Amino acid sequence: MSEPDEENGEDHDGRYGEGGPPDGGLTTGEVARRLGVAPTTVRTWDRRYGLGPDAHTGGRHRRWTARDVARLERMCALTATGLPPAEAARLARSGESPVAARPRRTAGPQRASAQARSRAGSGLRLGDVRQECRGIARAALRLDAAALDELLLTAITEHGLVAAWTEVIVPTLQAVGRKWETSGEKYVEVEHFLSWHVSGALRRATPHTVAARAGATTVLACVPGENHTLPLEVLAAALTERGVPVRMFGGALPVESLVAAVRRTGPAAVGLWAQSRTTASRPLAQHVAVMEWGVRGARRRPVVLTLGPGWAGQAVAGLARPSGLAEAVAALESSASW
Repeated sequence: MSEPDEENGEDHDGRYGEGGPPDGGLTTGEVARRLGVAPTTVRTWDRRYGLGPDAHTGGRHRRWTARDVARLERMCALTATGLPPAEAARLARSGESPVAARPRRTAGPQRASAQARSRAGSGLRLGDVRQECRGIARAALRLDAAALDELLLTAITEHGLVAAWTEVIVPTLQAVGRKWETSGEKYVEVEHFLSWHVSGALRRATPHTVAARAGATTVLACVPGENHTLPLEVLAAALTERGVPVRMFGGALPVESLVAAVRRTGPAAVGLWAQSRTTASRPLAQHVAVMEWGVRGARRRPVVLTLGPGWAGQAVAGLARPSGLAEAVAALESSASW
């Protein structure tokens, strides 16, 4: 399916259609998610600069048409180049070019960078995704921490952790990753910025640690040499949300430390994450799988899950390799209920 036209509207599933927004238009919250700004910003632009909907409907709730949204998108693009909000709003309303409105002058490095970054936002190819992806990507490109936090937490609240990760966060992370890979190592700071705020949103969404229960704890760790922790962080958050006690050990846990952690916790399950085939270790997974503890005659072993793309083609006999987050959550939740 071809990439949606950003000038068209979206249906309530966040996908764009030829007819623009729904007949009633988009709500302020939907517009804010699409733009990657806070709803209060949209309301401020309406109240202070007259960038509200052209048509007014009865009641308190305003509805935004495709033309209204296009005007706000222009406001976002203009402010990203460094124009003062009042001037950007005037140009957004009039449709006048900023080049014609201001004396021509050579852009300094900082202004040129801002202009390039603004254009990059419109070139970030996300495909057929939920509307939240576009808003989150734009906030990340602008390095707008407040808007990004609000958009991420809203997505998690509205869709739940698993769906928000699979349908909103992952597509956005992948799009940002593709952007810097094809831009000569530019935009690396955007990917780091987005990952950091995703990590923070996951912790805020599940602030309470579940107390350990005998035989029910799950140990999560990256294999030695592996530092991609974000997928494990969302798995830990999803399990915590379901009442499963988790002990998270993060990136590149040394072998001896992993073995010590397993012996000390006596977990029901161990999840080992490998992003790369060069870090996935069959001998390590096999060693953890045969570890035992408990009294003679009733000794136990952990269920070991090999997680992440690094295990592709590195299957370990007898060990599960879930294909995605939902499957991993189900398997680990089942192990904890023994």
